[in-house]
Amino acid sequence: MDAFFASVEQRDNPLLRGKPVAVGGTTNRSVIAAASYEARKFGVHSAMPTVTALSKCPGLILVKPNGKAYREASEIIQSIFFEYTDAVEPLSIDEAFLDVTFHKRGPNSATLIAKEIKEKIYNATQLTSSAGISYNKFLAKVASDYRKPNGLFVIKPEEAIAFLEKLEINQFYGVGKVSAQKFHELGIHTGADLKKCDLQSLKHWFGKAGEYYYHIVRGIDNREVAPFRERKSIGSEQTFEIDIAEWDEIYDRFLRIIDRMWNSAERKNTEAKTITIKIKFFDFEVITRSHTLDIFVTSKEQLVYEATLLLKKEFPLTKPIRLLGVTLSNFRTGFEKPSQMIFKF
Repeated sequence: MDAFFASVEQRDNPLLRGKPVAVGGTTNRSVIAAASYEARKFGVHSAMPTVTALSKCPGLILVKPNGKAYREASEIIQSIFFEYTDAVEPLSIDEAFLDVTFHKRGPNSATLIAKEIKEKIYNATQLTSSAGISYNKFLAKVASDYRKPNGLFVIKPEEAIAFLEKLEINQFYGVGKVSAQKFHELGIHTGADLKKCDLQSLKHWFGKAGEYYYHIVRGIDNREVAPFRERKSIGSEQTFEIDIAEWDEIYDRFLRIIDRMWNSAERKNTEAKTITIKIKFFDFEVITRSHTLDIFVTSKEQLVYEATLLLKKEFPLTKPIRLLGVTLSNFRTGFEKPSQMIFKF
């Protein structure tokens, strides 16, 4: 979906249409969850601190998130996907992979099916979407971002290598800001540059990700579209209004974060062995500490005890804390032929 949260807000409030809108918190410590395309022209983007966004776009209109409206729109969109195929792999509330090799309805063309779905989404929600069509997940993802908003882009098998060679390195799905900087420092700026690198060098520079980079620049991605994705973790975190350093206040906030996270774990009826805490200090340094138990965490009291042990190891603090988080992973249960016609919304 195109600027999903912001687009829903503009749809539901005509006064916001055509204006720079950002969804997120309104305090100095908040971050942007989504930005309209009008706001993006000023350099505003998701995960950006609200203070920075306002400095880039003084006329930015901040809107608090409306989760109910986003979920309702997402459910409508997902239902349209399932009209065409059961092979739907959600990536988030506003994007998914679809394998339409064996589709339930529509023309025998991934491109034409994507066009139909885009039209149905707009007619049902008045929201625009962008689709990328290709023969594997990586290429479909890259294609889906290539002509936003309201775009549709196809990468045919015979065109994939030439397309990837011309692609800027930061446009490769899976190459983040830090990785892109490292690529640039190595003199790698395009897919053509990346393709000249041998496998061993890439693994030396990027570890396991090096093998991924080696294959994707050659158009190789044999991952299937997985209708059910195993949940890797459940977590909760909080950014504080002011930096805190006293144990009593930190521990009180810590318990509230654990309470929210445990409620989520109970709703999903799952148990985990690994507990991770995350601490972001006032200077934005981030540390994580994890512990994997021999037994599964089956009660909030057990979780509090083990997570508190991890937290106490960081005391006395050397500097104030800006954010705290707790995550459970390594679950007991979960949702446990490369595709020919895959596209990604």
